Amino acid sequence: MKTLITDEQRAQLLANGRAHAEGQELDPLPVVKLFTPDAHATWLLTELDPEDGDTAFGLCDLGLGMPELGCVRLSELENVRGPLNLPIERDLYFIAQRRLSEYAQLARANGSIID
Repeated sequence: MKTLITDEQRAQLLANGRAHAEGQELDPLPVVKLFTPDAHATWLLTELDPEDGDTAFGLCDLGLGMPELGCVRLSELENVRGPLNLPIERDLYFIAQRRLSEYAQLARANGSIID
């Protein structure tokens, strides 16, 4: 089974998840961008639940014009296929340009994630 995130990304996501679980107010840069190459779904993830290491939090855009902040399980995303049966991929060239709250505000105004 293909892994959607690198070990380095997993470590950063878990560190953000631990900080959040400890009550720190965070507005981190997204760590990873996942997308469907044959649909319009995109996920900008900032943290992983340190308890299960599978539940990620970030900006989720399923291509329906209603992006929202929420949780998704990486194990479920690994099994998702788009209309042409293509799996979700990691954007290898993504470098976050703004904080998660800024991405969310722009995505809501636009109806989709724009970077």
